[in-house]
Amino acid sequence: MRYSDDHKAKTHQRIIEEAARLFRRDGIGATGLQPLMKTLGLTHGGFYAHFKSKDELVETALAHSAEQLSGRTQQLFASEEPLATFIRGYLSSAHCANPGEGCPLPTMSAELGQRGQPSPVTDQLVEKRLKSIEGCLSGDNAAEQSVILLSAVIGALVLARSVSDPKLSERLLKTARQQLLEQVEAD
Repeated sequence: MRYSDDHKAKTHQRIIEEAARLFRRDGIGATGLQPLMKTLGLTHGGFYAHFKSKDELVETALAHSAEQLSGRTQQLFASEEPLATFIRGYLSSAHCANPGEGCPLPTMSAELGQRGQPSPVTDQLVEKRLKSIEGCLSGDNAAEQSVILLSAVIGALVLARSVSDPKLSERLLKTARQQLLEQVEAD
């Protein structure tokens, strides 16, 4: 059977999209190539017609995840209360419960750092987020405050996702959200 001219490009894109979702949801190490390809109805061997290695796919999927969220993030930081909107959305129960659709930083950055394979894509994403947050802050220490705020939301989300007790998870989200909102409103 002959495939259409754009079949390979469409398949390539499907692999990236599914990998981006699974890496965010399950982690890089827990997402094997064979199950990934099987989910898409493809063979494990077919992976290498699209990517040289899993590491190449990780970089591509991370960049795709960042791009997916780019429009949403731009809208958020253009809102009337950008930091409050960011904090509420990031530390929401919905974001906590749906890692495959959310920010890649809580899942992927920890794992990349642990594996000793930091990513330039992570650098770009973190710098972009810090710049967006810093642009909403005033004062001489806005750059430092942006680092604290980004670190706090990511850390709180990681902790909330890591506990089995739903009440504890919600407590972590709610407390971090309230404290950060108070801090932002005080500035």
